[in-house]
Amino acid sequence: MTASYPLAGIMVVDLSQIYNGPYATFLLAQAGADVIKVEPRDGEHLRRRGVVGGAALPFAMLNANKRSVSLDLKTARGHDLLIEMVRRADVVVENFAPGVMERLGLGLDAMQSVNPRLVYASSSGYGSTGPYRDYPAMDLTVQAMSGIMSITGFPDRPPVKAGPALCDFFAGVHLYGAIVTALLERERTGRGRAVEVAMLDSVYASLSSNLGLCYASDWKDAPRTGNRHGGLAESPYNVYPTRDGYIAVICVGEIHWKNLLGVMKRDDLRDDPRFKDLKSRVANMDTVDEIVSGFTKQFDREPLFALLMEHRVPCAPVRTLNEVVNDAHLHGRGMLQWIDHPELGRIVVQASPMRYQGVPQMAHKPSARLGEDNESVLTWLGLADSEIKSLRKEGVL
Repeated sequence: MTASYPLAGIMVVDLSQIYNGPYATFLLAQAGADVIKVEPRDGEHLRRRGVVGGAALPFAMLNANKRSVSLDLKTARGHDLLIEMVRRADVVVENFAPGVMERLGLGLDAMQSVNPRLVYASSSGYGSTGPYRDYPAMDLTVQAMSGIMSITGFPDRPPVKAGPALCDFFAGVHLYGAIVTALLERERTGRGRAVEVAMLDSVYASLSSNLGLCYASDWKDAPRTGNRHGGLAESPYNVYPTRDGYIAVICVGEIHWKNLLGVMKRDDLRDDPRFKDLKSRVANMDTVDEIVSGFTKQFDREPLFALLMEHRVPCAPVRTLNEVVNDAHLHGRGMLQWIDHPELGRIVVQASPMRYQGVPQMAHKPSARLGEDNESVLTWLGLADSEIKSLRKEGVL
């Protein structure tokens, strides 16, 4: 029996934009779902952002393997066509601000009235309830509101944002999980339900180490710890200099510390009371970092990495994005691949991190041009060529 992708046969109407929702629907598409991306006539925000520098690449990364429909939902005909898609769909995904879909007449009640089996998935910065419901939310503002910014950086400098768009993508992963959970329930009950993910909610658990430090200090605010452990509960745990870069080193067990001492040829420190156990090393982490730094800066990055790996010391070189883009491991696993995109030229794209036994990774279909699938999708809805032409003339498409 030939295996199929786990979400084969699932139809998704994707109204989402930027990073959060599109990453969730990218994962759905990579699991075999048929995703129809419905955009305004001038494209969603991330597509329009492509006129600036390299901003076109994220759109291509997140919207592969989706069909593209351009539709003006503010027109009566556009509204009705979306309802017809929803009638045939299994999932609708949107990440507009709370209330937007209701104002368009396309909220949960309107959609579930025509399709009780529908899973209606929504995501926003702060959720549909609570005092912050109507606050404008972007990854930057949620990083600030969530506390991420307050604990990122060094203690003697101002707070900084995390480099990647953590809040958007944490929310996207949680949204995918909520959708698949609701689809599983529907298999048992025959009915769909609404699911919601707030960006603020999705990142709280990631603060666990820093919250542990707050708890341990009678709930005083945790300081920024730079590259040290967020809870100041591990040592060594830091980024250390080499002659040509940096290397991250962490010893999570006594065997790792002993191995590191062996590599450094510092067996004289094995019985030193300042370093005899984790608690002692944490109390003397400045000295630990001074000793480790003194050792690492004698080496080039890659030879040191090889040496520490040989002695089973957990570590990794601090690599640039260009090194990661060309990483032999990620390309060897098929997680990354170079493609010739019809609009962007030669680019590198990612696959889903999730692998499914019995089927190869989903073949990459480049992100579609705006409205590229208008005709095929509307034909699927039962419209004749003459009706599609009329919709174009009327500005609905």
